Amino acid sequence: MSLNEEVAAAIRPLIEATGNYLEDLTIISAGKRRMLTVIVDSDSHLNLDQVTVVTKAISEALETLEILGDTPFTLEVTSPGVDRPLTLPRHWRKNKGRLVKASLKDGSTLEGRIGESTDSTTSIGETQIAYGDIAKAMIEIEFKSINTGDSNEEASE
Repeated sequence: MSLNEEVAAAIRPLIEATGNYLEDLTIISAGKRRMLTVIVDSDSHLNLDQVTVVTKAISEALETLEILGDTPFTLEVTSPGVDRPLTLPRHWRKNKGRLVKASLKDGSTLEGRIGESTDSTTSIGETQIAYGDIAKAMIEIEFKSINTGDSNEEASE
């Protein structure tokens, strides 16, 4: 078993016990130190308190994990950002209502709001599509106006 697999096997149950998922784990060795980055996800958007609870559990487990030896490490626990592609049905369910742009395997693209999602399909706008037909899908970042009224009218008065 590789170092990544052993560390993942040690921390996955701790993460799942908090109702979350181990999304990704990377271990980078830089000289005499290691950087462990753990990406944790859930069925809802994680808040700082939830990440803190998971971080504490992971940190305690890693301190006693013999495979890491005496090499010092830095632990970074984070949640997936909007720059990570949607790859699992739970990613689609979690982001219901958000704007998504999907590149399809036939070379076309589809953009719209995420609707209902099952274990095999999702809807983007009015189109129902199988996950197997999607090559890559990313959440589109939307910026909302902070103005509630028409500031142009106020400026001309």
